[in-house]
Amino acid sequence: MYLVEIRFDCFADTTLTAVERAINGLMEAWRYNGQVLGREFPLVQNEAEFRLRVMCPGEDSLHSRYHSPWAQRALENLAEAKLLQPRVKVLGRDINADHCAEQPPQQWQILYTTYVHSSSPLRDGDSMMPVPLYLLPASFNGDHKALVKWQTEWQACDELQMAGSGAVEFAALEEIGSVTSTLFRRGWDLRGRLEYLTQVPTYYYLYRVGGESIEQEMARPCPRCGNPDWALETPLHDLFYFKCDDCRIVSNLSWDLQQG
Repeated sequence: MYLVEIRFDCFADTTLTAVERAINGLMEAWRYNGQVLGREFPLVQNEAEFRLRVMCPGEDSLHSRYHSPWAQRALENLAEAKLLQPRVKVLGRDINADHCAEQPPQQWQILYTTYVHSSSPLRDGDSMMPVPLYLLPASFNGDHKALVKWQTEWQACDELQMAGSGAVEFAALEEIGSVTSTLFRRGWDLRGRLEYLTQVPTYYYLYRVGGESIEQEMARPCPRCGNPDWALETPLHDLFYFKCDDCRIVSNLSWDLQQG
């Protein structure tokens, strides 16, 4: 991922309200297309210039060839706020962040995220590199808003269950670890949509905790179709111990048993 500075210059008198609305609209459009990452974009003013810094998956993430129709309209709306087109400067690669894939996956891909990851929720199945969403066909209505919102909700549930917040913890765990939850159904449908658009097998990561022993855990069937043979002889990426090709689901060995 790369740290990028974006500057907006005023060409006439304007108001802070108009500037904030126009810039925030553009940032939201870029975010929902996967061109910028994260949810907060601090904006500072220096006389007639406004600046902000964002994380992007690649050096050219903000190139016009990747813009969604929504981003194009947001760029056009800058003039109404008396702002010139943004000036983009790549400050450098974040050495603490994941390195993102430069091309869409060819073999298989996984819908995977955690609350500590700000990168794309789609991973290359072979390398586990995050895949910039703007490299893919738009999933719905010209961009990937539905996918980004699903990721935000999944991460919120993950953080709640990691914090151990009593009743809220169990409700959050149900959402990310059950094939009957609303979050699973929505994410699994998005997975299918991506597979249809890209023609690349696309899997969904199902979070797993609990279980009484490793032996019983490895013998558990796929929770969606009951396939008893979905346990892998060798874990993928030291993370996925289970893989159901019919249901397009991958899962981990229970974190409770791994910690024990």
